Amino acid sequence: MARHLITSALPYINGVKHLGNLVGSMLPADVAARYLRAAGHEVLAICATDEHGTPAELAAVAAGLPVEEYCAQQYVVQKELGERFGLSWDHYGRTSRPQNRVLTDHFAARLHAEGFTEIRSTPQVYSVADGRFLPDRYVVGTCPNCGFERARGDQCEQCGKQLDPTDLIEPRSAISGSAELEVRESAHVFMRQAALAGRIRAWVDTRTEWPQLTRSIADKWLDEGLQDRGITRDLSWGFPVDPEVFPEAAGKVYYVWFDAPIGYLGATREWADLTCTPDRAEAEFDRWWRTDRGAEDVVYTQFMGKDNVPFHTIGFPGTLLGSGEPWKLVDRLKSFNWLTYYGGKFSTSDHRGVFMSDALELLPADYWRWYLVSNAPESDDTSFTWPLFADSVNKELVATLGNFVNRTVTQVVRHFGEQVPAGGEPEAPELEALDAARARLWEYLVHMDALEFRKASAALRSLWAEGNVYLERREPWRTVKTDRDRTACTLRTALVLAVVDAVASIPFIPHTAERLATCLTGSTVPAGLLDAGLVDRALAAVQPGAAVVPPGLLFEKVADEQIAAWEDRFGGDADAAGSPGADPVVNG
Repeated sequence: MARHLITSALPYINGVKHLGNLVGSMLPADVAARYLRAAGHEVLAICATDEHGTPAELAAVAAGLPVEEYCAQQYVVQKELGERFGLSWDHYGRTSRPQNRVLTDHFAARLHAEGFTEIRSTPQVYSVADGRFLPDRYVVGTCPNCGFERARGDQCEQCGKQLDPTDLIEPRSAISGSAELEVRESAHVFMRQAALAGRIRAWVDTRTEWPQLTRSIADKWLDEGLQDRGITRDLSWGFPVDPEVFPEAAGKVYYVWFDAPIGYLGATREWADLTCTPDRAEAEFDRWWRTDRGAEDVVYTQFMGKDNVPFHTIGFPGTLLGSGEPWKLVDRLKSFNWLTYYGGKFSTSDHRGVFMSDALELLPADYWRWYLVSNAPESDDTSFTWPLFADSVNKELVATLGNFVNRTVTQVVRHFGEQVPAGGEPEAPELEALDAARARLWEYLVHMDALEFRKASAALRSLWAEGNVYLERREPWRTVKTDRDRTACTLRTALVLAVVDAVASIPFIPHTAERLATCLTGSTVPAGLLDAGLVDRALAAVQPGAAVVPPGLLFEKVADEQIAAWEDRFGGDADAAGSPGADPVVNG
């Protein structure tokens, strides 16, 4: 069995994430991790809150809290929401932790030693009214590329163009709104990405299995020519630059986009420190991240929205390559387009769209997990609407999986008690139903291995549907009056199919799947079951006389009145303002 390292883009600390953030990184990462664990692989799933940079400072000021206290509170909120959504991280860390500071200092020093850093005096925006330099995101103005009037000094949210604050038209302070700005010189550390372009290009060319979206973004950046990137900022919140390595930049802090991706390693080291004895922690960290110390056989997969792709195909790999050390680089990078809300942008300030905390007030996590992943924006942007959501829940979860399980268990309990019925021998319909399940399962596994979530969910729906097709063919509610043995065999076979459904569904709807598996087999699902042999294992597990515990209704239908109420509460108009982009998950 392989060893799999899985990371998702780090959710930024400033507030609860919306459904677009969730489906663009954390949720598909969890689906993949659960699938690989169920198949028996060794998995390490790592995530963390991204806590440095301008937005954290601004959000803390708005909350009236010191930034450290604000981040500590939001970390708890985000971690608890993720756990309630069933995100099964092996560790959920924080980029502000000491382990990440040590690693950030290490990589900065290594880049310096390898000749890939340079001190440059650059023009920076200074606010006379605020009495301070304004880093990228403290400056807002009009984008010179598309004319968007609320572009930030690091990137335009509308067109996605990377910017410097001095590029903006009619810039103003994001703190005070003052346009009384001056350009002054300030010394900063630059990472010489242009000098690393050849190494990055050569490495990118080896990633032949990347999805088209990922590949096209990486190639575009490389084809346009890499620019050197400043990796320090004039801020107080962040990791201070080591003055012994960069004396000219003393007093600066590292740019959040430099230390945040290093946070994948930092959070792994946190995990190792928490789970291992001190003498073993470094070795355990190394076996996941150092290719000279055990990580050479690790398959590393990242998940993120398309806005984060340049930083993970260019910037972060450049840091690792430029260090001159044998660090593990990403093998598979699964990127997503935007999930929009009625074609427009999710917005906290405009009270438009559904956020993680809202969603869990309305319905259990599995409803959301299923809809979001089965409609994941893999090839294009996907628009969330309440009617589409309700249609998916009602037709797929309620009428297909829920209906099959309810019909099967109801017939078993009504005619044979709470146990697997004995009697009868499989005939052609039983063998054909099991073969059909094997075929649908195989399709599902192929698409899951390829990280094709929409195709995998379609195959899983087909697997669920096979149970209903089989019941309609054999009609146990009718044959029980004339042929009890045949009915027993029919329902026993249907229970086998239900167990197959439960195990196969664990990555998508883990709470429901585990509950169903426990009711039908008497135990939680052990690792190693979710592979091509699942149907035969289910046959062996469902034995006459074994207990069957009615699981109750697995899902409840979403009513028209609920749709209307939710549209009114969260907004449901097609002319939602703003660009269709999702809020950046790892940002600066």
